[in-house]
Amino acid sequence: MKISARNQLAGTVVSVTPGAVNGTVKVDIGGGNTITASITEEAIAELGLQAGDRVTAIVKASDVLIGK
Repeated sequence: MKISARNQLAGTVVSVTPGAVNGTVKVDIGGGNTITASITEEAIAELGLQAGDRVTAIVKASDVLIGK
């Protein structure tokens, strides 16, 4: 699969937490860093996501905010 997004982070699913419409997927991307994605329950089911799966988190955003 080819995509235009350049921010691709390989990692391992740590947890999948279901919600009413959207669930959260926590991904360990190494170096003590974990990112959390909020995706639809339908997408979680279609991908068959579960802890231990190797995945790629793809970040495509028009804005990136930095806070201090």
